[in-house]
Amino acid sequence: MAEKIGVYIDEASVAPLLNAEELVAFVKEKCGGACPIVKSHKRLSSESGVAMIKADVDGGEIDAVLICGTSPRVDWDVFAFGDKVLVERVNLREFVVLSYKNPDGSAPVAGGPVPEELASIVHDYLRMGVVKLQKMNRPHPELPETTKTVLVLGGGFAGLNAALSAAAAGAEVVVVEKEGKLGGKAAGLYKTFPMNYPYLEATDTGIETLIAKVNGSPKISVRLSTTLKELAGAPAMYTATLASGGKEETLPVGAVVLAAGWSPMAGDALAPFGYGTLKNVVTSAEFEAMVKAGEIKRPSDGKAPTSVAFVVDVKKLLDDAMAAAAPVEDAPAEEAKPADKKAGEEEEAVAVFEPIKTPKHLVYASELTSLVALKQANYVREKLPDAVAMIVYDSMMVPGINERYYRAAQDNPGIMLTKGTVTGVTEEGANLVVSAKDTLLGGEITLAADLVVLPTGMVPATALDPTINLVYRQGPAFPDLELFDGFADSNYICFPYETRRTGIYAAGCVRQPMTMAQAREDAAGAALKAIQCIESAGHGVAVHPRSGDLSYPVFNFVRCTQCKRCTEECPFGALDDDEKGTPKPNPTRCRRCGTCMGACPERVISFDNYNIDMIGSMIRECEIPPKIEEGGPRVFILACENDAYPALDMAALRGKKWSPYVRIIPVRCLGSVNAIWVADAMSKGVDGVMLLGCKYGDDYQCHFVKGSEICNRRKENIAESLKRLGVEPERVEQYQVAIDEYDKIPEMIDQFMNMVLKIGPNPFKGY
Repeated sequence: MAEKIGVYIDEASVAPLLNAEELVAFVKEKCGGACPIVKSHKRLSSESGVAMIKADVDGGEIDAVLICGTSPRVDWDVFAFGDKVLVERVNLREFVVLSYKNPDGSAPVAGGPVPEELASIVHDYLRMGVVKLQKMNRPHPELPETTKTVLVLGGGFAGLNAALSAAAAGAEVVVVEKEGKLGGKAAGLYKTFPMNYPYLEATDTGIETLIAKVNGSPKISVRLSTTLKELAGAPAMYTATLASGGKEETLPVGAVVLAAGWSPMAGDALAPFGYGTLKNVVTSAEFEAMVKAGEIKRPSDGKAPTSVAFVVDVKKLLDDAMAAAAPVEDAPAEEAKPADKKAGEEEEAVAVFEPIKTPKHLVYASELTSLVALKQANYVREKLPDAVAMIVYDSMMVPGINERYYRAAQDNPGIMLTKGTVTGVTEEGANLVVSAKDTLLGGEITLAADLVVLPTGMVPATALDPTINLVYRQGPAFPDLELFDGFADSNYICFPYETRRTGIYAAGCVRQPMTMAQAREDAAGAALKAIQCIESAGHGVAVHPRSGDLSYPVFNFVRCTQCKRCTEECPFGALDDDEKGTPKPNPTRCRRCGTCMGACPERVISFDNYNIDMIGSMIRECEIPPKIEEGGPRVFILACENDAYPALDMAALRGKKWSPYVRIIPVRCLGSVNAIWVADAMSKGVDGVMLLGCKYGDDYQCHFVKGSEICNRRKENIAESLKRLGVEPERVEQYQVAIDEYDKIPEMIDQFMNMVLKIGPNPFKGY
């Protein structure tokens, strides 16, 4: 706990609206006993400013430092004074000086008298900063003995690249492959998309070279015909049980790279295009196997085709078929089994939504369906020089350098490309006829072809079986897989490799559909994240997104009622429980979001540097006018540190202003918000509470995955409690904001403030 706090005012940050010396005098008067040193400096982040603070620290006069000036997102690496000194920031520049506007909307006069509302804001923030440090302790992390071995699940292209990347970084690696040989889907490909300059022609996959490198590495051991029976423990301390030929092997593992790959989608989904009934309609995976075997021929008669049509988009026809055969509401969905594996199943294929259910459809054209069609059209030109390849697409997607590959196909006289929505594939005699509408010519067309190739849907390994078989209270597999169409879940916007099980990192097509070039980079990223996780665990610090955080939730088990809310709501499975329901922490699984703290009704969970009492005390430090007419309303904004807080910063830096009656309190995640904070605010007479955090939903970007969504559910319970107290539930509202939506924040605040003014003061105001 901070007992001797040094408070330092940055003159450059508070000018020109505030006088640093007046702020120094205020802190000395209000917090003198707790703050033996209160100083100002022209620019605290300068060498002389930092040296001034360091001299006070080295002199033993203070054990904590409060920097009052710029946002904590600025110069965060400058103000570090050793592990024994607590450092906290008060954001006076962005949250006061740059964003302040007078109650009537006018701008304050620089150098003039400080408006009462402006003085009230800065005084509240200074008091909150001091009490926050007083309620803070230095974290004491656990330092476990760690295992540095990386387990790679899958011996395909992504898995082999991940193993080589991890080994190159110095880790010991174990590759587990369920088949009897390495290579995966890549071993069955004839060629892959261009991966090197000049990006004009398909190239060899290089899979044999990768296999040779893995087999020749002294740091990599390979287990073939082996599966992961179970994975118990926590990051840096896992125990993996491998099963092979009726025998089991147990080995210590530090982290896991999941590169288990994919299987082709069940072919019955393509029935509206004649697949399964018309012999000369095949999938791109079957066509790839055909070329890999050495020749292109029609399945009906074994003859070489003179024309091959490649369909890039299948959405429209399948949508119509699904609409016509819509299942009865609430009827259980039939599960589709993956198609039997065929030699040379293609790696580049498009993702499908809900890949283990029927009816199935490919919902959009993608980079993969487009590139597969281009690649295989070139196969036709290579193997059958006199044949014609026709590509029908609704959207041709070739981002980045792949545009060169597309242009090369356009220049090939034997490849015809046409925009159009395919409406059907029929058989007329020995030929197939592809019908399309909305073409470049504006009308409907028909194309005669000897062979029609349809895109292959992709079913990730995690949709077919748990793959990882975790020994976790929350179950053996990743949660909510259907949200990601069966792909291994990850925060694909901000942390693409991370799954919701700390220490397990997804790579390649088990994470999302991707090309081999993308999978190569993906594998390297996942391998390095796995190593970073092991190293972080060994130092007792958190991984993404609070990388380096030394804190960990502390449980007061004496008061625990075994309600299990913390174990159920933790997005990362960090908590197991015993037979009575008492939480069993796993420190290295924890991401330090505080969701468990927000969930606990008894408030028995806290962090040394972030706890219930801390935020509650900050709320109580704010002065609340007894009447709205005498000082205006008061609204607290509990802002998540990942999207909302940066968005507020950026809004202020870009000249955006907001009401002088709001007070912003940063929280780690909205999932950490405990209902008692709202109760404290309301009982104090606060007129409203805005919960400002990340977006959530199907395309969630909450950095802690479920925090914003969980907070929204809790808000409903808070509303019921407020109703019973006679307080309008709309006084507490949650707003979603992305980090790049800073321009919307003033409107959100104004909207909420107008609502507060409309319904009037908090009934508890003045008590």
